[in-house]
Amino acid sequence: MSKLRITKIEVHEFKFPMKDVGKDYNGFNIVYKKGSTGTGFAYVTRVYTNEGVTGEYVGGDSPSFAEFNMFANYLIGKDPMQRELIYNDVKRAMRKFDKMGLGPIDIALWDLAGKYYGAPVYELLGGYRTSLPCYASTMHGDRNGGLDSPQAYADFAVRCKEMGYPGFKIHGWGDYVLSQEIETVRTVRDAVGPEMDLMLDPACEINTWLETVKLGRACDEANFTWLEDPYKDTGVSMHGHKKLKEIIKTPLLQTEHIRGVEQHVDFIASGATDLVRVDPDYDAGITGAMKIAHAAEGFGLDVEIHSPGPAQRHMMAALRNSNYYEMALVHPNTDEVGRSHDIYADDYRDALDSIDENGHVPVPQGDGLGVEYDWDFIMKNRTGGREYGG
Repeated sequence: MSKLRITKIEVHEFKFPMKDVGKDYNGFNIVYKKGSTGTGFAYVTRVYTNEGVTGEYVGGDSPSFAEFNMFANYLIGKDPMQRELIYNDVKRAMRKFDKMGLGPIDIALWDLAGKYYGAPVYELLGGYRTSLPCYASTMHGDRNGGLDSPQAYADFAVRCKEMGYPGFKIHGWGDYVLSQEIETVRTVRDAVGPEMDLMLDPACEINTWLETVKLGRACDEANFTWLEDPYKDTGVSMHGHKKLKEIIKTPLLQTEHIRGVEQHVDFIASGATDLVRVDPDYDAGITGAMKIAHAAEGFGLDVEIHSPGPAQRHMMAALRNSNYYEMALVHPNTDEVGRSHDIYADDYRDALDSIDENGHVPVPQGDGLGVEYDWDFIMKNRTGGREYGG
């Protein structure tokens, strides 16, 4: 047990503009909209200790921090190195909830630990690699002159391939037409040839299981690498996805919308997925997400980490059984959804052109998460927050 103690925690909400970005037909999916300026909101957690070492993390959302408010005072006076104790105490206390509030604070504690020990997080996790292969993960389809047709997706896929991306993932239309979704699958494959890995993520938009079978068979014919969260069960039906696996050949990637190691293991053991989705923001931080990754390894399966970010890079750098870093959400006409243009004070960036000639991104090598946040920007655009302890 270390002599460190948490003395204060700050949470700040701030906003940032997103040019040429709007919402789709029902106001949920972010899509391209030329001339429109959207507003993004983000949160930053900062943990202070009695010895002056701090931990910081930009991530999470408003539901996460509503949950965090329920247990934040428990952390004051605790040893920040006892992440496993904190994980188990909070997990039990939040048993009636999805426990997403644990993610951002756990990641901030890993950042603090790396700064305390003078090492990047991926080294503390064990370390496996320092260069991560990426796939381009698109914004949703629009009707605004961007990703508005199968050919538009195909043209963008070719561009990404020429940039060096070894993989390309399609997020289709919210107001989809099944024949157009199927045509997109076929058109993109024809455009990029057989070498590029292609993935499809309808983001649970497909209305019925039977439509999903038809779309899955198109993925089979086009030799897609995976099909992810296809239909409106919202990605949680073990029985439905097990039956789908019995009919289509394309590997399924599920579990983005369930929480915690136990539910992930239940989903795996039921035979309802081929690849396992994990997210340190969603799955109780790096501590919880690594449990899932190692559980998947025990079943002989791979994990694919959701979304880009410093925590995701460090986690993937410590895993053997993970294939791709998700560069999301990219678009041929706007680069405003990477959320990293103004937040970082160093050269860290997640954007379409962040890859090297091999289609890889590096792992930050500084202590902790290895990134520096632009606190002037954050505080200038602060919209709210809360302080605990102090």
